[in-house]
Amino acid sequence: MKIDEIRKKIDKIDEKILKDLNQRAKEVLKISNLKKKNKIRRYSPERESKIIRRLNKINEGPFNKEDIQNIFIEILSASRSQREELKIVYLGPEGTFTHLAARKKFGKKCQYLPAEGISDVFYKIEKDQANFGVVPVENSTEGVINHTLDMFFTSNLSICAEVTLNISHFLLGRTNSKIKRIYSNPQVFPQCRKWIARHLADAELIPMTSTAKAAQQAKSDRWGACIGGKILADLYDLKIIASSIEDLSSNYTRFLVIAPLDSAPSGNDKTSVLFSVKDKVGALYDVLSTFGQNKINLTKIESRPSKKKPWEYYFFVDLEGHKSSKRLEKALDKLKEQCIFVKVLGSYPKEK
Repeated sequence: MKIDEIRKKIDKIDEKILKDLNQRAKEVLKISNLKKKNKIRRYSPERESKIIRRLNKINEGPFNKEDIQNIFIEILSASRSQREELKIVYLGPEGTFTHLAARKKFGKKCQYLPAEGISDVFYKIEKDQANFGVVPVENSTEGVINHTLDMFFTSNLSICAEVTLNISHFLLGRTNSKIKRIYSNPQVFPQCRKWIARHLADAELIPMTSTAKAAQQAKSDRWGACIGGKILADLYDLKIIASSIEDLSSNYTRFLVIAPLDSAPSGNDKTSVLFSVKDKVGALYDVLSTFGQNKINLTKIESRPSKKKPWEYYFFVDLEGHKSSKRLEKALDKLKEQCIFVKVLGSYPKEK
């Protein structure tokens, strides 16, 4: 076949796709109107998770799973925006990894609001200034972001979704001549420790509240550079001096989506819980045994000082399953008997 003949076939397919997309949008609007009438929130993490999983299961290629997810996230985003765009607050400024994580989860057709700090993200959701918030919670190389965990002690917000990014760091600056100062988020420097020691051992490392703030500072510093995502080069008119400078290629950061409510069951869920054990020998062992006896898998456990009493700790755990399941319900009831404090932070679709 000639190229023109193949292109005519592609045009016919495009026309069918367009027709089907518009028909899909009309059906979504019907659901949107019903949600508004019954006061149901527009974004359903569990539903969107089911859609992506089902499509990937029946996908025969050549698109891979990531392609399917990227395409349909934008379709879902555009569909949601037919009535009104969601307001998403994230740890800013524009161009941070949290901003990219928010875009990955919600798509482009949203109103994105940068926040100065993690506590500000929580505040804006609590004050109903945004529908959802996105905050970093842990890095596969450097561990948890303590500030995020600590916010759940006092906040009544829930976790309704999670998103993971494969993080690649770039050295950016006005010039690649002698660099005296490197700016970045304090979590980033340890992720690039070996590269910095090998190439810029004499440079001063200056912590900033975010990689985007670091880019802004590097732009105004002739002898400065920053470490952050590639997108910062375009946003802040910086040159890429070095690429992929992270020490480990498998460098991931996990982000949480927070909201007043968590998610309904999706069939592949995770539940996060905060608890404090009684001051007695074997208390933590007894609690963990409860999960084992109910055949519940723990995927994460982290301790944090309570800040109320010396040597008193809270524990954060991630559990497989939804809080509404019988097994998890039983385990959580037992947990309340064993602990002096228990708070379920939310159940939400698990991202692989």
